[in-house]
Amino acid sequence: KQIRSHRKPKTDPFPGPAPVPVDRVQKFKRKDKIEKPHFKQYKLNDLIVHSEEASELAQKQAARFDLLLPEDAGFLEGDEGEDTCTVSQQDIAEAVDITSATKYFNLKLPQFGPYRVDYSKNGRHLLLGGRRGHVACIDWQSKQLMCEINVMESVNDVKWLHSEAMYAVAQKKWLYIYDSNGIELHCIRKFNDVLRMQFLPYHFLLATASATGFLQYLDVSVGKEVTAICTKTGRLDVMCQNPHNAIIHLGHPNGTVTLWSPNQKEALVKMLCHQGGVRSVAVDKTGTYMVTSGMDKKMKVYDVRSFRPLKSYFLPAGASCLSLSQRGLLSAVYRDVWSTPVTKPYMAHRAQGAVWGLHFCPFEDVLGVGHGQGFSSMLIPGAGEPNFDGLDANPFRSTKQRQEWEVKALLEKVQPELISLDPTELGYVDRATLEQRHQDRVQALGFDPLAKEKFVPKFKKKGRSTAGAVERRKKKVAHEDQREKVKMEQAKKAMEKKTAARADQKSALDRFKK
Repeated sequence: KQIRSHRKPKTDPFPGPAPVPVDRVQKFKRKDKIEKPHFKQYKLNDLIVHSEEASELAQKQAARFDLLLPEDAGFLEGDEGEDTCTVSQQDIAEAVDITSATKYFNLKLPQFGPYRVDYSKNGRHLLLGGRRGHVACIDWQSKQLMCEINVMESVNDVKWLHSEAMYAVAQKKWLYIYDSNGIELHCIRKFNDVLRMQFLPYHFLLATASATGFLQYLDVSVGKEVTAICTKTGRLDVMCQNPHNAIIHLGHPNGTVTLWSPNQKEALVKMLCHQGGVRSVAVDKTGTYMVTSGMDKKMKVYDVRSFRPLKSYFLPAGASCLSLSQRGLLSAVYRDVWSTPVTKPYMAHRAQGAVWGLHFCPFEDVLGVGHGQGFSSMLIPGAGEPNFDGLDANPFRSTKQRQEWEVKALLEKVQPELISLDPTELGYVDRATLEQRHQDRVQALGFDPLAKEKFVPKFKKKGRSTAGAVERRKKKVAHEDQREKVKMEQAKKAMEKKTAARADQKSALDRFKK
């Protein structure tokens, strides 16, 4: 005989996925919700709804996986009553592990300095350019020399291109492109007297500033000049880029900083920042803050969104070079210069000779300093982002992975026409212009081509076009249009009900909540 149990089946007290804290989801939020158009566009509305759902799903997944990130960022903390700026690099190298200690080293190159410095996007390779013609590529973590050449003329600046396989050198007269073996690939004579360079990785554009006052853009994917802008401000030797919107910032001897886009021949913004000439400019990775230093021995922090000064600091010796790390450290080295007033530096180091180049290494707590006696690699705890995106910049990628990434990056290349001061404007529709163009078209044609034509029943013979039959046909067509509207409303209500049900579901991890 079968024994029947009268017990009720157990149900999961925490059904559904675990809820994600709102503050953690906000950390990965990249855009606001798109407003639905006022006119009835069912396909467009469905597209917007699906896009919003995909964006919310990506945010929640990133917030869940945030717990699995292997590394945490940390800073140097001194003992009670001890200033961190008094801690020397030798003390840090002796206290850290062997792998980190090898990242502190000095290259003595007194006969070819001072040096310009640039790290590749993934932080694995180092490019050095000496004023007297010495150019070297180094895999600085393994200390392997990739190539070393002497161009036999003065070098003004060096810059990696889209990968570690190619780099650009601004020499005395023209711009040259070399590969990682030191072989000359191109000599671009349209770009003459170049002093500073910046590479836009998502646009494949090399922006150059020359001694003749020209700002030029080179598309390295096809090898053509995109545009040449005469800034009419004289010699251009202070330059940086905004990583958020790819706008170029130029500093001038009259104390102004100008913002440029390849789409316009005039400056987008002109800011009077210093009473003397501008010596250096740097912008953080979020594109929110800009730091400038001038001949008046002042260092100022500006909010790029409102173009207003936030902080001003007096430096007794001034600052000839500025660089911002991924975690917001300003080389010299200061911490949180825009959030709280800074009275003393976070760390300090005395370089041998005049400093000519500064660059924080991505994803590493390392600052590269190029000076008159060579190159120094400093340990700066808390400078680099501890967790990298392997699909964007992977320090451990192989040659095959680099080739596949290069092909994908070329297919997803952003066009120069899309560079603007506010990149969020690209997602908006200019409704006023759209409506005006529609009205002009209506006036030209004499009728509205987008208006829905009124249903006119076709005349039928054999008594089938009586008044009653015609009205029945009209009602049938009207009911079909109404049925489509009802279907769309029902689908919308079902989606809202489904979303609300998901929000009400409990997860098995809720029992760990206090």
